[in-house]
Amino acid sequence: MVTALPPKDPTLRAPARGTLAQPAPRFDAQAREWAHDGWDLPEDERLVKREISVERPRSVISWNQSPDLGFDRALNPYRGCEHGCIYCYARPSHAYLGLSPGLDFETRLIARPDAARVLERELGKTGYRVAPLALGSNTDPWQPVEQHYRITRSVLEVLRDWRHPVTITTRGAMVERDLDILSDMAVQGLAEVGVSVTTLDPALARAMEPRAPSPARRLATMRALSDAGVPVRLMMAPLIPGLSDHEAEAILTAAREAGARTAWWAFVRLPGEVAPLFRDWLERVRPGHAVKVMNRVREMRGGRDNDPEFHSRFRGQGPYADMVATRIRVACNRLGFEASLPPLDCSKFRKPPRAGDQLSLF
Repeated sequence: MVTALPPKDPTLRAPARGTLAQPAPRFDAQAREWAHDGWDLPEDERLVKREISVERPRSVISWNQSPDLGFDRALNPYRGCEHGCIYCYARPSHAYLGLSPGLDFETRLIARPDAARVLERELGKTGYRVAPLALGSNTDPWQPVEQHYRITRSVLEVLRDWRHPVTITTRGAMVERDLDILSDMAVQGLAEVGVSVTTLDPALARAMEPRAPSPARRLATMRALSDAGVPVRLMMAPLIPGLSDHEAEAILTAAREAGARTAWWAFVRLPGEVAPLFRDWLERVRPGHAVKVMNRVREMRGGRDNDPEFHSRFRGQGPYADMVATRIRVACNRLGFEASLPPLDCSKFRKPPRAGDQLSLF
């Protein structure tokens, strides 16, 4: 478990990034740290640029048995996420690639251009049993790199052709580009979209999520989806106790006005390397809140920075967590949020006809 960050390289220039820290991947036997060479000559500055590698996966559907998740299968078109959200629970997954969960996670990305082709092969297997597929469970499928690779759109095209239900989580405004597919699927009860809104304060959002769309832009995306007939869920996650949780009612109100029909929320989670990265960010960007925020987090996490236990990891425990949950429940009832969206339709799933297929006799 990482408890402290190594010294940062002061020669790096990385504008609009969540962190400059580069904690070593936990599975590496060796670690690199920046150290001054003792000379009084100024070091050359280095501008950190996005690097994209390509992965050719043999399978793209990942499976889970988590009892507190509403899906058992997911697909992520990319590894790493350029949005750079400092609190992202997916950061530790970059360590499995031999990359740092710090700056590497938001600058050294992995694209999976064969994802749609591999997905179609997996859907066509004899033993496959249909259930909603979660798109964007680990990293955002509509992050900036999607503009070039269009992997997410190709995955949606496969799901549409197979009439496979999909549940989506994103904060990327680029999802509007694919409204033609999503609206068609929504009419058939095959698609719903959750849009993440963590704060309405643009300055705080820019600091926490440096390359994600602004809060106002995300609300506009909700409205565009809703107007196109796509069921919209507010993903109010993460709420950060002592920093953004006071906005809960305002976020719920704004999302309801933008067309969200239901709401889901969670407190910030700090697994693995995320905890020291988040603490470092607080001390740099919100020093006046740092002690208060971490004390509230630990109050709800049994004295720890993170609680990995199922059922309590999202909402926390204790009086403060209960108070916030009550506030949100009362606000949802007052605003007329539905308890949940209608279940997606799994009965329409079928292999799409292809040129050259033998026609049915009847």
